[in-house]
Amino acid sequence: MNLPRSTTSVVNSKLLIVSCFLFLLSLPLVTTRIYASDEVQFFAWIRSWTFDGDVDFDNEYRHFQAGDAGRYKGFAETLLERVNENGRRVNFAPIGCALLWAPFYGAGHVVARLTGAPADGYSQPYISAVAYASALYGFLAVLLSADIARRVVGRGVTAVSLVLIGTPLAYYIYISPPFSHATSAFAVSLFVWTWLRVRDTWTPAQVAGLAALGALMAMVREQDVFFLLGPALDYVVTASRSERRSVFAHVGIGVAAFVAAYAPQLVAYQALNGHPSQTELVSRKLTWTSPHAFEVLFSLEHGLFAWTPMALFAIGGLVWLAARRASWPHPDARWIAACALVMVAGQIYVSGAVESWTVAGSFGQRRFVALTPLLTLGLATLLVAVRDQAIARFALAALMTLCVWWNVGLMAQFGLHRMDRQRLALADNARRTFVELPRELPGLVVRYLTDRESFYRLPRQ
Repeated sequence: MNLPRSTTSVVNSKLLIVSCFLFLLSLPLVTTRIYASDEVQFFAWIRSWTFDGDVDFDNEYRHFQAGDAGRYKGFAETLLERVNENGRRVNFAPIGCALLWAPFYGAGHVVARLTGAPADGYSQPYISAVAYASALYGFLAVLLSADIARRVVGRGVTAVSLVLIGTPLAYYIYISPPFSHATSAFAVSLFVWTWLRVRDTWTPAQVAGLAALGALMAMVREQDVFFLLGPALDYVVTASRSERRSVFAHVGIGVAAFVAAYAPQLVAYQALNGHPSQTELVSRKLTWTSPHAFEVLFSLEHGLFAWTPMALFAIGGLVWLAARRASWPHPDARWIAACALVMVAGQIYVSGAVESWTVAGSFGQRRFVALTPLLTLGLATLLVAVRDQAIARFALAALMTLCVWWNVGLMAQFGLHRMDRQRLALADNARRTFVELPRELPGLVVRYLTDRESFYRLPRQ
């Protein structure tokens, strides 16, 4: 039964209010700490710009080396013992996170002044500001993803709740927010959400706006530029159907808008590397034939589906949506799913092209967190497909419960250093997740809320 539009609006408004309230309640779960090499590189941009007015990151790196970051093997080798082709300390991170964090970082400076904390860009108010900023962007990604799924298949809240808890998204919102992944999920979700709203008309202003959001994606995480493939394909097909004579003009507008919006990144690269592109150290790590595309999905030690089995069901849902003729709320639901699969394929390709495809030492196949809106759409499709079939609905609910608990179990093991953080060992991980963890979970939750520092007291490696 379809509800009247006014009733649907009221329901959506209430859900939004409840979601915002729950997010505010969850803020104590956000870890306000920077310790990993990637986090330091993202943070170094905004700190160096604001306080030093340059792109010399030596002092930022040495500051964090003296703290928690110095505990991790390879930090000094990566950031303090090498220079780029311009003779500067390397920074592999683009500037998008720093741009999105900037208003919050400014608020952190105000708090530092008011509270008497060191107003040096490093103290806790600044760290907390970027951590909460990333958490907020992750929350906005959740809201946008739910609305994307609702627009295409009619439902999205349950699906995005499962994606939040059943994928590494929760980890990078609450446990390691200064990584780029929460902000990446936001940028991609905003891009996909906007695409679905402009694709019926494709006015010049809409094309320019969507291209600018594509540039924002690329500035947050460079591999996210491959998400442009889906809307680009959609535009080519829909433009050919409508026999528009403005195709070349629109393409020119889109390219110009992308370049203009991406210009700050080009300027930053020029200042850092001596040329308007990433350091040559990055290009050496890429093999464009993507030799690891299969492994990045199916490896039992490092693959996406081993770390996050929910992703297998979600991508399967996208295939189902693209292939099956049915009455969906959006008339182009099947075609949208096909474009979504092109975007998924783009992420598989580029993740398999990277020499460090295993992302060993990180939680999960984190490079796929950007798929949040598409995984939500795929999972929502399955939930809608089984809603009138009691047995199928029960089976899917059981599978989703197992997927969620598997992800929670891995997060606990990873945070407690009770697993090999370089790879999965499925039998051992399963035993700890399904046998040991249920007995320990209440105590771990209390410890996380009251003595979180105890999780970080590790010997230097």
